[in-house]
Amino acid sequence: MPLSTNTLPVHNKDSNSDCYETPTHCWDLIKKYIPTNKIIWEPFYLNGNSGDYLTNLGFEVIHLQEDFFMENKGDIVVSNPPWSKNKIILKKLKELDKPFILLVPINIIATNYFRKIFKDDLDNMTIFLFDKRVSFRPAENVKASSNFSVSIFLGYKVNEKKIIYL
Repeated sequence: MPLSTNTLPVHNKDSNSDCYETPTHCWDLIKKYIPTNKIIWEPFYLNGNSGDYLTNLGFEVIHLQEDFFMENKGDIVVSNPPWSKNKIILKKLKELDKPFILLVPINIIATNYFRKIFKDDLDNMTIFLFDKRVSFRPAENVKASSNFSVSIFLGYKVNEKKIIYL
């Protein structure tokens, strides 16, 4: 049975850790690494701001409130996915062989599931490191928490470099 992420207005109503908006400066930092000739699929809607901001940066973006697990759109996924669903999201993207740039906690690259999913494709991964910890804004009606992991952008099939300092 597919797991739906199509909830309003947040990614995952069961986890407040999934209800944080990406600061616009993160999109600004990663902009030059997003291919300009590709259609971005931003499949995790939250409040719609990320898709709007990526569009304002000049990208062609598909950003709709629909079930990620039932769709396959665009040429590349660029998103801050619901962190409680990272394992199944990465698994689906790998099955689709879809290039992506995802904002995720850094500890994801040390998990067994990450190594299992990408065991044959680690040479296609890029880690984009921030120069400081990202401060996320909680979505409306979410109790704020500052207990977050250090974040990275994780890329798949988007750059030849393995580590990029933003």
